[in-house]
Amino acid sequence: MPNAPDDRGAELRELFFETSQELLQALNEEALKLEKNPGDEEIVRSIRRTVHTLKGDSAACGLRELSELAHQFEDALSMESASAHSALAEISFAAADLFTEMSAAYRSGTKLPSTKALSKRVQELTTAPKNGKARGKKANGKAAKEKATSKATELWTEYEKLAMERAQASGQDVLHIVAKMDPHCAMPIAGRQLVQNAVASLGTMIAIRPDAKSPAASKFIEFVLGTVHSAEQVAAKCKIPTIVGEVTVEVLLKASPVAESAAPVALTDVTASESVSEHEQPAAEPAQPAAPAPGPAPAAPQENLLRVEASRIDNVLNLVGELIIGKSMLQQALNEFSKHHPKDIMRGKFADAMAFQARVLNDLQRSVMKIRMVPVDQLFRRFPRMVRDVARQCGREVDLALSGQETDLDKGILDSIAEPLTHLVRNAISHGIESPDDRRKAGKPAHGVIRLNAYHQGNQVIVEVSDDGRGIDVSRIRAKAIELGLTTAEEASKLSEMEILNFIFRPGFSTAEQVTEVSGRGVGMDVVQSVLHRLKASVSVETGMGKGTTFRLKLPLTLAIIKALLFWVEQRLYAIPLNAVIEIARTTEGEVHQVDNYEVLQLRNQVLPLLRLGRPAANDGGSKLFVLVILVGEKKYGLIVDALEGEEELVIKALDDQTFSTDLVSGASILGDGRVVLILNMPAVVEHVARLRPEEMGQANSGLLLTHTDRMRLAVTPAAGGPA
Repeated sequence: MPNAPDDRGAELRELFFETSQELLQALNEEALKLEKNPGDEEIVRSIRRTVHTLKGDSAACGLRELSELAHQFEDALSMESASAHSALAEISFAAADLFTEMSAAYRSGTKLPSTKALSKRVQELTTAPKNGKARGKKANGKAAKEKATSKATELWTEYEKLAMERAQASGQDVLHIVAKMDPHCAMPIAGRQLVQNAVASLGTMIAIRPDAKSPAASKFIEFVLGTVHSAEQVAAKCKIPTIVGEVTVEVLLKASPVAESAAPVALTDVTASESVSEHEQPAAEPAQPAAPAPGPAPAAPQENLLRVEASRIDNVLNLVGELIIGKSMLQQALNEFSKHHPKDIMRGKFADAMAFQARVLNDLQRSVMKIRMVPVDQLFRRFPRMVRDVARQCGREVDLALSGQETDLDKGILDSIAEPLTHLVRNAISHGIESPDDRRKAGKPAHGVIRLNAYHQGNQVIVEVSDDGRGIDVSRIRAKAIELGLTTAEEASKLSEMEILNFIFRPGFSTAEQVTEVSGRGVGMDVVQSVLHRLKASVSVETGMGKGTTFRLKLPLTLAIIKALLFWVEQRLYAIPLNAVIEIARTTEGEVHQVDNYEVLQLRNQVLPLLRLGRPAANDGGSKLFVLVILVGEKKYGLIVDALEGEEELVIKALDDQTFSTDLVSGASILGDGRVVLILNMPAVVEHVARLRPEEMGQANSGLLLTHTDRMRLAVTPAAGGPA
């Protein structure tokens, strides 16, 4: 694999690896459209444009094998027989897969996969159509027209031909202009520039010949122009006295009467890298921007897009976090100053400056966070191809419905949920959706439906994976949980349906038998939940026998900065996200009751399960407690704390595994006075408690929901600056 020795070549390849993902995704989407609309020539042209761009970009980066294969595929797609070939969609899928594998191999420096199988299939496109359908007189007439068009444009490069097609599709005539320079012109180079400016003001410049450095440049200049102006108007504009002696204008392509169908292509077909990667394109002076013309929106806004590495944005966000810590330090100093000098005139000026700084910092924080936000469509658009492939493997007929694609989510979170979401969708197809025969027997359509939906709810994003399949058999889950010793028959009889469904998230809950008996819903679900716990997110399940199942993921908007509630437990400071706290209640030790070794509290005629991080006060039923009523998933819990510290905006700092070997803590933060506060991962804490047996929770007569080892893990070492 050739590697450029300079940094410029490495940078160009990295750009290719990023942009090629978009091209390959587009190729998959176009192949899906072609599969539903076989023989659609507009879709075939779109596939050819995508492959052409991929060919040019890979060639510019020196990725020879990929460029040659793409070139072979592009040539085959140019044949008249290609669009009528019955296997074109399948070959396009295979090409997208192989291009993806080759790109990954180039990036990792590993051995390239074999291209022989795909090359053989691509060669099939050049043979007669397999479906044998007659094209008829209308098709023959269209082919003759395309042949004539090809003859008219045979002098131009493939890139220029594609640009002509786009101009035609956008409602512009494509004109060939030849301007002969006046032999008596004293300044032919300056005159050439004047002619070029005049032509560019009339529309979209597609090609300019000959090269400005060519000896023929002083004798004539020819253009290909996309324009809405008539040939007469263009000729009149080009006739500049003493510079141009003669002008001829020929119409290469007439404007398409229906521009809407091809208009969106103009924004995605041509990339900046494509314009420099086509080897056949002659050197030419850069085209001038076209004047506004009726038709679809121009591609100019693409020039305002800037690709930035995510790590750079992370660095900026980290600096904003440091500024927030600095703001807390200044606020702490101001509070100390106000205590010692309550009447000092400078106190008000300091307060005004702090308020101004806080406003600017908040705006800066929101702006940086918006930069990290991307629409979930970037993730959702991967699933149509995956659903198609998995459905075929499992013998299912499945339609995918997407909604809420415009919902924004932090890029880091979006990347992290890709694997859990993929697992949920695969499970829904293979074990949730019934076979076509079973669906017909149940009175359902043969095609099952899987829905992906995303929407904002407060300061969270909800992502739902739903299916209209057979649902989850709760009774089978209960029986399996008892069989595995996760609960007893007596305890299971007291559990709600939601609590029983939560067993599918236990590690090792599913077996090969479970895949058949309980629709395989538990396979790998513990991995799904562990990923969500790391994100301070949660997952809940709703199901109905014969109606389907919905998995609902509740995700934070960001992982960097949160508003938190700080509290004390056994002289140590902790925090939880403020949005998880529903209310704060006061109670005493005497009002805490034991039910099957679990601590509960009756709060307004509702039994509230309690979570205790510390030890209860010995023989003191009258000691007062704070109870934080929190919502984890769809269920309420009461978190017992000793005292409240207040609300604070915290910058989350990650903790390395050597310091903390537990997922009960999701991070730490530094307060303005230098104290360290641990941020609890409440979904993980609740999950930990759910896994403890009553005899484990009651050991040593402590009644603790967290074991002594866990509390030691939660403790901050003196070196970390925690309170004594």
